Amino acid sequence: VQLQASGGGLVQPGGSLRLSCAASGYTLDYYAIGWFRQAPGKEREGVSCISSSDGSTYYADSVKGRFTISRDNAKNTVYLQMNSLKPEDTAVYYCGTDRWYCSGYGLPESSWGQGTQVTVSS
Repeated sequence: VQLQASGGGLVQPGGSLRLSCAASGYTLDYYAIGWFRQAPGKEREGVSCISSSDGSTYYADSVKGRFTISRDNAKNTVYLQMNSLKPEDTAVYYCGTDRWYCSGYGLPESSWGQGTQVTVSS
């Protein structure tokens, strides 16, 4: 039972990336999947999440209007589309579960897996 984030990379300011969160061993449909990020020297920050029941979403103020979270149940994957990227978006991005802002089951952090590095730089 493991989540795996992918899709990170180096992008110029103003560019876009799409992150993917895939699962092995179970379906993501029932979980409150969230995206988190952690920059060097900073605390981990909740970026966005999507509820299992009605697909309602949450976005941190810092990404609202630029990031979009979605889920494809057929592919058992949750995506984070990131547009208009800024240097301050540079961080390691993790997918996990966020039951603070979204509804659904949770997973222990031991199931969150390694993150994916996003670097926004010219």
